[in-house]
Amino acid sequence: MASRYPSIRAGIFGLASALAFAAAVPAHAANPVLKIGFVGVTSGPAAAWGTSNVRSMQTLADWWNSQGGVKIGDKTYDIDVVTFDDQKDPKRAIAGMEKMAQEGIHYVVGPNVDDGAAAVRPVAEKAGIIYFPYAFPKELYTKPASNAVLGMVASYQSGPAIYKYLKENKGVKTVAFVAANESDPLSQRDSGVAAAKALGLDVVAASDTYANDTRDFTPVLTPIVKLNPDLLVLSGVAPANAPLLIRSARELGYKGLISTETAQDAKVLEEGAGDLADGFISVGGASTPEIRSKAMEEFIDRYTKKFGEYNDESNTKVYALQYIVDTLKADPKAIDDVDEFKKTIDAFSAPNPYLKDSSATLHYVGTTSFGQKRQLAVPLVVNAYKDGKFETLFVANVD
Repeated sequence: MASRYPSIRAGIFGLASALAFAAAVPAHAANPVLKIGFVGVTSGPAAAWGTSNVRSMQTLADWWNSQGGVKIGDKTYDIDVVTFDDQKDPKRAIAGMEKMAQEGIHYVVGPNVDDGAAAVRPVAEKAGIIYFPYAFPKELYTKPASNAVLGMVASYQSGPAIYKYLKENKGVKTVAFVAANESDPLSQRDSGVAAAKALGLDVVAASDTYANDTRDFTPVLTPIVKLNPDLLVLSGVAPANAPLLIRSARELGYKGLISTETAQDAKVLEEGAGDLADGFISVGGASTPEIRSKAMEEFIDRYTKKFGEYNDESNTKVYALQYIVDTLKADPKAIDDVDEFKKTIDAFSAPNPYLKDSSATLHYVGTTSFGQKRQLAVPLVVNAYKDGKFETLFVANVD
């Protein structure tokens, strides 16, 4: 019996080695990972803007990864979303973009405000990063700048459309503006004032401001309400401040229309202003039940199941990651070379999976506003809030 031990031992070792080898080599090799970054605000009064970005990206990435990944060229990748909360602080935005550069990430969604988007420009250009801000300064998208691509419709594009609609359909003749005393909302106010005047509207207030941490808006709005404008514009208002401003205006007896060119959160409006927010007009997500595809409906369903709620603004925010991946599909060399991405932008076109219209395409726009294509083509949807949800007021497009 003793003479058999060596062969038994050898068999055991052989089996162990085989099992170890089998454990080390999976049935099929894992996909390589393509990292896409996010640098933006996910905390504080403006958190809803960045949160909808991150959740949209994560929902879409999970969906694609569950289907085996995305095929770009001759490789199939799993998408990994790397996030950084800049807390609406330009210095933190810079740190976030530097983190993306250190991780070798070439495509980043965000930042969400003007200061942050401007602050990260030198880092992005030096590190070879294409970024997709939700910020409006034209110098980010006009030559010699070339690394930023506007992810949504700008206030100076949506403002004229809203004012024109209200002038023609609601009889608006006079308008007042109020804005937080920060560069982003002040810039939106100035462009809104210019647009209103160009349409022949009488601007009765254009210099009233408030600190962003204000919670009692009665002193700010009292002189404006006394002017009784047909339209009160809350320029660049953060989602957390919108219901407070609306409530104060209504409680002061204001009966006119209230609007903004920034996207809002229906749940925040409901919790902060209730029925007083009915009729509030804002830029919505780039989809409505009338125009959305089955794929868009599935995205909404997946998002809702993943996070327990849905933000209408994600109808717009879903587009950034889709554009990045589809542009890389059009030119796989762009995965490691953003100059290739830039070359692809002008002629790029792909089916739009989120619209019911089969002829709708993903493509880049912005020539009219910036002199070059540095903007995602997403539908301009303008909403009116009522009974806890947004209803579509009208839909338009931007060149």
